[in-house]
Amino acid sequence: MAAVSPPRIFMLTALAMIAFAANSILARLALTSADIGPWSFTAIRFISGAICLALIVGPRGSLNRGSWKAAFALLLYGVFFSYAYISLAAGTGALILFAAVQITMIGGGLWAGERMRLLQWFGLTLAMSGLAYLMLPKLAPPSPIGATMMAIAGLGWGLYSLMGRGKGDPTALTAGNFLCAAILCALITVPLLLLLPETALAPKGIGLALASGILTSGLGYVIWYMALKHLTATRASIAQLTVPIIAATGGMLFIAEPFTLRFFIAMCLTVVGVGLATLAPNEKARIKDTGS
Repeated sequence: MAAVSPPRIFMLTALAMIAFAANSILARLALTSADIGPWSFTAIRFISGAICLALIVGPRGSLNRGSWKAAFALLLYGVFFSYAYISLAAGTGALILFAAVQITMIGGGLWAGERMRLLQWFGLTLAMSGLAYLMLPKLAPPSPIGATMMAIAGLGWGLYSLMGRGKGDPTALTAGNFLCAAILCALITVPLLLLLPETALAPKGIGLALASGILTSGLGYVIWYMALKHLTATRASIAQLTVPIIAATGGMLFIAEPFTLRFFIAMCLTVVGVGLATLAPNEKARIKDTGS
């Protein structure tokens, strides 16, 4: 595999983080406006993403490259993320989600033989401190059910990211995983909606779900898999701590939310912490092949 320059890796990672932040905004707008239910949002998100990616790589290419294990992890994240935000405040959900992602991906990296230097641990702590400083004043006491659902969502996303490291064509892999996830969605949609009926779909909710599926999920995850080919598990997990900061910045730019001193301090702590953890070299260690 040809060497990829650090600036290109940085750009791919940054674009993926922007897509994740935009995806969170789309999901929160859709689910809090009561224009669509959590399962309907999830099903439209994955089915539309699968159709878009299948048109790019071809249906046969999607079927041949999909992993049912990766699709299950992807669906685990998507479903529990949507349902968790019915009962969780945004800040509470973000902290639980990213804590679970960190535990899953860093734990997976350490299990595979990666080692973090002291500077990386310090950077991780600094970044987590910045995120907590931003979110803590907004936290509401979490619903135990909602908190558990969001932790499961973080586990699913962490596993999905670990499965994509070092693999082949990221577009074909993502297309295949989305197609498998869409098939799973189609199989369980009717029985699930019979058990948990949802509100009637509104055009706004459908539009937000389509944007999430095609743009910030389907194409965004392709970019993430491109970046993952060149990132260790620990660096990939730490990079995702920037997502809440990017989402908050988007709120200021597009929803006229105020710029505060608290946000500026939190942004500095998080960005410096991620920078330290990402730029510090990893300890040399034998890496086990965890497979997918």
